Amino acid sequence: MKPLRLRLLLGIFVVATALSWAGAKLWNSLDTLPGVPAAAPVVLAVIAVILLATAISLRSRLKAIRDRQPGAKRVDPLGAARALVLGQASALVAALVSGVYAGLGIELLTLPDFDAHKSAALTAGLAVLAGAGVVAAALWLQHICKLPEDGGSGNGKGAAPSPR
Repeated sequence: MKPLRLRLLLGIFVVATALSWAGAKLWNSLDTLPGVPAAAPVVLAVIAVILLATAISLRSRLKAIRDRQPGAKRVDPLGAARALVLGQASALVAALVSGVYAGLGIELLTLPDFDAHKSAALTAGLAVLAGAGVVAAALWLQHICKLPEDGGSGNGKGAAPSPR
């Protein structure tokens, strides 16, 4: 599994922001600008907290195993892989959704009657911040789940046994 790069997530965010802003401008020209759901930042924040709790749990269990503490609970490799996939998928979706809310928020900030759209712009901004929290928690979880390098080849893949 290839690790997610922050550069990819930022690229998704920027493209989604540009497309969303253009779509919001078009939508606004029809006088039907969509609203921002109040639950958007809450849902993204809950996902960030879940990913953060998973990362903290895995980190403490892996540290206990590494330090050979008595009674250390082993980490299920399949469970760690599932947590990693959840984190990566959440980061990709959060980058996309945050870009959509950023584009919509930019359009709301540029409207002449900003006072009428102040709460929607604030909600969009909070959704972008919560999405950034999801991305940060997912990248940290990915870092925690990274396997140590093998000493042989240095490229992250196991060294093949030499034939005798």
